[in-house]
Amino acid sequence: MGNKVLLAYVVADTLFVLTGAIILAFSIIVQNNMFEVPTEGEQAARNLLYQRFPLTAGIVNAVLIFVTFLITVPGIVTPTRGWLKFSSFFVLISGVFSLIVGLYLWILTLKTKEDFSLLWNTQPAAVQDLLQTRFTCCGYFNSTSPAFVTDATCPSPAAAALMRGCSAPITSFANVFVDDIFTAVFGMVGIDTMLIMATACLLKDRKERERFRHIDEKTGQISSF
Repeated sequence: MGNKVLLAYVVADTLFVLTGAIILAFSIIVQNNMFEVPTEGEQAARNLLYQRFPLTAGIVNAVLIFVTFLITVPGIVTPTRGWLKFSSFFVLISGVFSLIVGLYLWILTLKTKEDFSLLWNTQPAAVQDLLQTRFTCCGYFNSTSPAFVTDATCPSPAAAALMRGCSAPITSFANVFVDDIFTAVFGMVGIDTMLIMATACLLKDRKERERFRHIDEKTGQISSF
């Protein structure tokens, strides 16, 4: 039974450190790519969204996860409970950190339309052109607020006036995109919770084994008399 409990803990711990690797890889890759010149509309929208992400916090959280994993290793290879108790404290901190990041991303979806308007206004005409082409729209709120960029989708003021503004389709795209990411982050919080539960089970198992060992030692001493 003890081996199964330890195995469950090792599996949970492995999943835990994998979440750290995923967070670190995602944060570094996005930081390196989010200021690239886009070549199509969805890439432009994603890059603008990435600029609002707490990527530095993600890297810090990943480092915390790796440090926590290193602390769990002595708890696995030694029968004592001290390292397990110590590591559970760091797992809890990491879980709360991830939860805060997930909540931050969720809050972003509540004000995407307004926030993206500020980003739209700072973009060059080429990026606005890509967004208008991809989402089949003219201007942001409408063709005049702010003014549309003349392109194949919006060739003239008359044609642009018949088109929808880009705020609605971009907001819809952004919310689905960010929803997937913060859902993944909340899933990682679930793995943190699973590791905490596995730690509690392993602590209980080792406590029971220690108690039985003390009983056996006492029984052996009594028998010797």
